[in-house]
Amino acid sequence: MCEFCTKHGEGKKWYEVMDNYSQEMLARNNRQKYIKEFIPNIQRTAGSNLAKLEWAKSKMPAAVYRFFRKIGTAEMKKRHFGQVVPLEDAERIIDMVHSITRIACVCRSVTTGKNDARYCLMLGIDPEGAINDYSDLRASLETISTAEAKELLRKFDQEGLVHSVWTFQTPFIGAICNCDHDCLAYRIQVSSDLLEIMFKGEYIAVTDANACTGCRNCQRLCQFGAVEYSLSNEKCYINPYKCYGCGICRSGCIKNAISLVDKQDLPVWR
Repeated sequence: MCEFCTKHGEGKKWYEVMDNYSQEMLARNNRQKYIKEFIPNIQRTAGSNLAKLEWAKSKMPAAVYRFFRKIGTAEMKKRHFGQVVPLEDAERIIDMVHSITRIACVCRSVTTGKNDARYCLMLGIDPEGAINDYSDLRASLETISTAEAKELLRKFDQEGLVHSVWTFQTPFIGAICNCDHDCLAYRIQVSSDLLEIMFKGEYIAVTDANACTGCRNCQRLCQFGAVEYSLSNEKCYINPYKCYGCGICRSGCIKNAISLVDKQDLPVWR
């Protein structure tokens, strides 16, 4: 299990612990002030910070950048860190929180300029006070029911969007994001390997070779390059070291040949 599970999980997955969504935790450590400032800060600084990270990686000696990366990752773990979760776990999380607010994705507003990409779900947080100065985001706010949130998550799953939970001053979990290549998290961690800002999921996808027809739909959906195709037997396989355990590959498999296995059930991951 990830280090947050050890520190904040009470013997289970950390995002399954009710206290990590509680209003009591939200009220501690000046967390509401941090959240209020979070969205404006991201919009103001994310682009330049991303450029600085890319410059540092290209210009610094490798050993120096590894040290720099380690320090940056440690800081992110304290403030705003994520973990990939499959659809089933995302739906269980929705059942745990007392309110859900749909909001436009701040990441996509930074990376693509799109202010209408409403892919983020705020959990237990009324974000009104955080975005009063940003009319484009304020117009996108929508309080939704548990059933509506689950329906959205299933729709996003079919679209190939990866679900992930995010902290606002760890371990408080304040959002489920639904990400693609346009998200800052993907660009920083997966495509550019600048910092670690999210954990892989607690699962590994596996294929049933007998059921797989080699259609490669799963490969087209995978955002992490974890699905590999064997020309010799015309089957798809999951590389467990690249797999993030999101389960999105299952959406494209017409033969239900892909399943998720808990890492704790695999001796190599214990």
